[in-house]
Amino acid sequence: MLVDNINLHIKAGNGGNGAATFLRNGQKAKGGPDGGNGGNGGNIYFQGSTNVNDLYEFRFKKKITAEDGVPGKHKKLFGKNAPHLTICVPLGTRITEISSGIVNEITDITTSVLIAKGGKGGRGNVEFKSSTNQTPLYAEKGTLGEEKKLLLELRLIADVGLIGLPNSGKSSLLSVLTNATPKIGNYAFTTLEPNIGIMGKYPIADIPGLIEGASKGRGLGIEFLKHIEKTKVLVHCIDSANEDVRKAYETVRNEFRQYNISLLDKPEIILLTKTDFSDEKTIKNNIKILKKKGKKVLPSSIYDQKSLDRLKTELEVLL
Repeated sequence: MLVDNINLHIKAGNGGNGAATFLRNGQKAKGGPDGGNGGNGGNIYFQGSTNVNDLYEFRFKKKITAEDGVPGKHKKLFGKNAPHLTICVPLGTRITEISSGIVNEITDITTSVLIAKGGKGGRGNVEFKSSTNQTPLYAEKGTLGEEKKLLLELRLIADVGLIGLPNSGKSSLLSVLTNATPKIGNYAFTTLEPNIGIMGKYPIADIPGLIEGASKGRGLGIEFLKHIEKTKVLVHCIDSANEDVRKAYETVRNEFRQYNISLLDKPEIILLTKTDFSDEKTIKNNIKILKKKGKKVLPSSIYDQKSLDRLKTELEVLL
């Protein structure tokens, strides 16, 4: 189940308190101050992931708290800093701080974004010793970590979106172009959620099959049309054995037109898939029909490496 809107409460760690202690041992009954500083609380970071289901764990887990810094101790022992906490969310997640309205968008899988800063550890009494105050009796308390209420909204960010009617070969194509392992089956709606894989440095998303009426809520399409908006290039997959490739193409384009007309302007490659199941005459005729749309039309099979290499080359040029 894809979860794409989450309310989340996060709390960075508090800083550890400084210690107000004095040296006591066999040689000194009343030594000087030796209280150490407290450790810093853990920060909370967010980082991108190619797993679109990373928001699912927050469906029931609504609050995340980082660890507190360890308090300082006697003998000038400093408290340990708490480890930072990194939360992985799908690429394209928009993080809105509800109180301030500040928005952060997670756009890559390498950059960590600091959302809540941990508290600073308090200073121990040894830090307050001076020529005029040889025995400070006090120490600082650690400061509180930041606490925020967030709205997480998922809008997939992929350079390439694989689109098309159900069972048009999108999942199989994704599996051979990238490291993704989507569920594959010879029936409609095998893919119930978007899948993302990485081709070189480019994320590719397999968008669940659209049907006529998707923009009005039919089938699965209305849930995922919004994810197509942020792609840079579309690969429109059409089964080469389809008896009416023109209708297959226009069905999806009409849903774009009704949902968001700007989708029609995205660079697009029309990909005739599963050519290993079609005869040469049918393939040539379908290419001729689709070329009238003014788009690049490529035949392909997941078993024909040359056709896959050509598709990769065309995508790299467009990107």
